[in-house]
Amino acid sequence: MAGSQHPADGCSCRNTNCVERPLRRLFEGLGSGVAACPWPFVLVPLLLSGGLGAGFLFLPQRQDNDIERQFTPTGGPAKAERDFVRQHFPTNDSEHFSVWQLPTEGAYAALIAVAADGNSVLAAEARHDVLKLDEAVRARGYEQRCARSGGVCASPNPLLPLLCDAAVAALGELTFPVSGTLFLGTALGGVRTDAGGRVLSARALKLVYYLREDGPAAAESRQWLEEFLQAAPELAAMNFSSIQVTYFTSLSRQMEFEANTRSVIPLVSITYFLTITFSVISCLRLSCIRNNVWLACCGVVSAGLAVLSSFGLLLFCGVPFVVTVANAPFLILGVGVDDMFIMIASWEQSLRKKDKSDVKSLLAETYSEAALSVTITTLTDVLAFFIGTWTAFPSVRSFCLYTGTAFVFCYVYTMTFFGAIIVLNHKREQGNRHWLTCMPVGVDKEQAKKSCLYNACCIGSCSGQSSQPEGEHPMSMFFTKYYGPFLTNKWIKPLVALLYGAYLGGSIYGCTQIREGIDLRNLASDDSYVIAYYDDDDKYFSAYGPCVMVVVTESVDYWNETVRLGIENCTQDLEGISYIDKNLSRSWLRAYTEYAKQQSLNINDNGTFISNLTGLFQYVPTFEWDVNKTHDKIEASRFYIQTVNVTSAIDEKNLVNQLRETAKQCSIPLMVYHPAFIYYDQYLVIVQNTIQNVIIAAGAMLVVSLLLIPNPLCCLWVTFAIASVIVGVAGFMTFWNINLDSISMINLVICIGFSVDFSAHISYAFVVSREPSANDRAIEALSLLGYPVLQGAVSTILGVVVLAAAKTYIFRTFFKIMFLVILFGALHGLVFIPVFLTFYGSFCGTPHKTKSKTEAPRYRDDKDCP
Repeated sequence: MAGSQHPADGCSCRNTNCVERPLRRLFEGLGSGVAACPWPFVLVPLLLSGGLGAGFLFLPQRQDNDIERQFTPTGGPAKAERDFVRQHFPTNDSEHFSVWQLPTEGAYAALIAVAADGNSVLAAEARHDVLKLDEAVRARGYEQRCARSGGVCASPNPLLPLLCDAAVAALGELTFPVSGTLFLGTALGGVRTDAGGRVLSARALKLVYYLREDGPAAAESRQWLEEFLQAAPELAAMNFSSIQVTYFTSLSRQMEFEANTRSVIPLVSITYFLTITFSVISCLRLSCIRNNVWLACCGVVSAGLAVLSSFGLLLFCGVPFVVTVANAPFLILGVGVDDMFIMIASWEQSLRKKDKSDVKSLLAETYSEAALSVTITTLTDVLAFFIGTWTAFPSVRSFCLYTGTAFVFCYVYTMTFFGAIIVLNHKREQGNRHWLTCMPVGVDKEQAKKSCLYNACCIGSCSGQSSQPEGEHPMSMFFTKYYGPFLTNKWIKPLVALLYGAYLGGSIYGCTQIREGIDLRNLASDDSYVIAYYDDDDKYFSAYGPCVMVVVTESVDYWNETVRLGIENCTQDLEGISYIDKNLSRSWLRAYTEYAKQQSLNINDNGTFISNLTGLFQYVPTFEWDVNKTHDKIEASRFYIQTVNVTSAIDEKNLVNQLRETAKQCSIPLMVYHPAFIYYDQYLVIVQNTIQNVIIAAGAMLVVSLLLIPNPLCCLWVTFAIASVIVGVAGFMTFWNINLDSISMINLVICIGFSVDFSAHISYAFVVSREPSANDRAIEALSLLGYPVLQGAVSTILGVVVLAAAKTYIFRTFFKIMFLVILFGALHGLVFIPVFLTFYGSFCGTPHKTKSKTEAPRYRDDKDCP
């Protein structure tokens, strides 16, 4: 790529080729070595790939698709909060189960019964169907494994005893969301009430069957849930005339997520077929001798070997294999094909300039021109991925580690395996052998008399004469004669500037509207039963959110009235948050204070306070498990506040931030916790991690560009393109309904490397052009590299396009963002940068008179296969 630099320029301030020149000499030596003895460079990668590929035997052991572990930030505060709750408030599912007191979401099976035809689920026919559904679940052995409190199974719904005809009168007295001592906010959905809060109708009712998790019961509960999932479609399809049933279990999210990897495997074969087809067509030639079909196929094989070697090596090393890694082969294939095209294009250029019999000199020249370009773009991509491992999300770390390592192998195999294939293919051509059969092909009088079809297949010409080298590629002529002059027209350039302004304005607006966080429903496939359950849950039960624990984390003097007042003030501050319904709070300390007043107890000394707690626990038994006390002091305690209207990612982020900030400002040591906060923690780091990785990676790209691209001004244009493409991709994510989460964060890191690929080619070709005017230099840059850039964009898109047909959010998101990256990268390389360079052409370097057009530099994506 940087081969156009004149040696006399040395290390001048204008052309910094101090690193580029020694690298060029190194690659020339490598090319000569490969040409001198190609077979070891073919066999060693094959043997190495075979050996490392044995690492796939460890794949079942290395798979780690635990959603919490992989898609929540390492070291998130909610995980430490959960550990504290577990330590100070141990549960006993066999004796005193309470949903509010669970430190995790528990083991459960849930069903939502929605009344059909807009009717009420409390109507007689619907009630009977709900009871029939409950009976069917219990018949599967639920009561032998249920979580218990007071010796009986925890009720799946507090209204269940009232649904029978004998108790129907009580339904007429229900109030919402609280009826007597019953909280119905999460039990009854789509409720319509009168002015006094009395329930008139309800559209849905939720049944949640909790199972024991303590001791050996955990394994039995899991088995029951697995059996329940097998029978659930049948339960949901029972002969219910008045309700529609959706279902979910505590295992569903994880099981559906793990199934995603299997669903994408068939797409890999389609991708390889498309890529091979595109490669063959791109490098197809009419001559039966000089056809590059085998080179194209071996280039795809080289990328496949890179996947085999890198994945096998990391599996040997024990690196977790997460479902996000399944995206990597698609990306690696596209990039590997790009590198193959560069090598072929540079090889063909060398053939036109040198003696074809001197293969060592030919390959040295090829490596001199192509290897540095491949090195620059590979290095920038690999750096982007390895910088991406500096993240709090393990799923991102695994993807970046696997993909970055695969890029390294792809680079090594391109420089060795594929280079050796070029040499062997050249020897076949020199021997005048057919591309498919390798049989000698000669033109004699008898052959000339054969049919046109025979001559076309065996000679490449109907006339019976050997085909001559083709001229300039039609696409290159298109860029030279039509597209370049059109783009540099004085009336078109202002329109391009306006188009860029609209692009940038839309991108910046999109960035201000970006949504954060991964929606857990997106971890399941589109046709999963999980989606239907989430839809019903959001529609009918989203008004009341998590019931949050507020934990006093240290031993304080509860008997001291000042301390109690401080706790009360803190509680009221928390209840003052807009997401909290203060009428639904539940506090043992408030109840105890009221109890003491009723009993005329003086609880203002430690002994009296501690000794009379037993009276409160007899009155409300569940309070006993909210107080962690020894014989003379309380180590920790907790109470509960009820959230409302937490219906979006923004609400979740605001809720957890406001609760934690309010608790932090309290004079009493407080901690807020709910199991859902494990997932809400992603909002604390996702933006920070993304910005950090993007800035570090962009800085690394600039340093690499300055070192290896011998023109500082070119590096500035590369930096401009990186920033512009990143802003565009991040902004347009909003318009395509993509959240900023751990999945999209991967792609934003990828964005940096690919931005370099497209922008470096055109900008550098412009600054080294020999043409006198800025417009002519832009046209020459487009004529040399416009088609290769376009070809590179198409090949990369082909590598991921099949993911658009995937049924899962993870893979579709990967496609969407990669499409945006390639689209905007190509748009900058083929439209914006050429025009902007003409505006500032007088500052972009002086043409090198010593350089001929045929010696123009080659870059990644310079893959014209004449």
